Amino acid sequence: MSVLPIYQIDAFTSEVFKGNPAAVVPLEAWLEDNVLQKIAMENNLSETAYFVKNNDVFEIRWFTPKNEVDLCGHATLASAYVIFEEMGYDKQEIVFSSRSGKLIVKNEGKGFELDFPVWSYQETPLQDNISKALGASPKALFKAYDWVALYDDDQIVSNLQPDFSTLGKITEMRGILATALSKNDKYDFISRAFFPAIGVDEDPVTGSAHCILTPFWAQRLNKTELSAYQASARGGELKCRIVDDRVFISGQACLYLKGQIYI
Repeated sequence: MSVLPIYQIDAFTSEVFKGNPAAVVPLEAWLEDNVLQKIAMENNLSETAYFVKNNDVFEIRWFTPKNEVDLCGHATLASAYVIFEEMGYDKQEIVFSSRSGKLIVKNEGKGFELDFPVWSYQETPLQDNISKALGASPKALFKAYDWVALYDDDQIVSNLQPDFSTLGKITEMRGILATALSKNDKYDFISRAFFPAIGVDEDPVTGSAHCILTPFWAQRLNKTELSAYQASARGGELKCRIVDDRVFISGQACLYLKGQIYI
């Protein structure tokens, strides 16, 4: 029997029961992929992150309950929290190696800053199946790593009640992001993120979505630093800035649980 440490971290929040929970499992060496997937399925959170330290770099991978993904922001933030706060890592920044290239997380004292890639997007004609699945027709649709549905009113985004069964059959992209300009002066824009095709109906706070949403709104608002709110039931706040082809996403995290896995 093997015994593995496990942590559950609430990311993009300073309080438990808010933000986005991620499981983090530090490893001495990589397990078989099917074992990693089974642990993620057992955890039944939107993401389980695994990392292995390789000299000065941490190799990181992320799994939903259904499959491995290319990039996950909140689980990277959660992993950084574990490395800094639970494992006593004494450097100012962590370098992760991933399927999306090199990712850097800086310890800013009161939070952490993620250094992620910019994802491009392109406007595309509206699609009836997406509008019907979301329950409200957007004013414009964009194709990126995810679909981006742009709405005129942030209340429409907040009030969406998608048909997840239908939404889960739209598999060309990872998922669908609904977004609008924020009426709250505290934020520049709001969003929600739906990924039923990969086992996550609604993700509470999605760091990787802001690899698209940050350049999307930076262009529209003509500013490089933005404040974002993800309007899920748990809610989450993100500070985003764009520099050339990189997005910097800042947030806090807190420990909810730590324990052991027996396999």
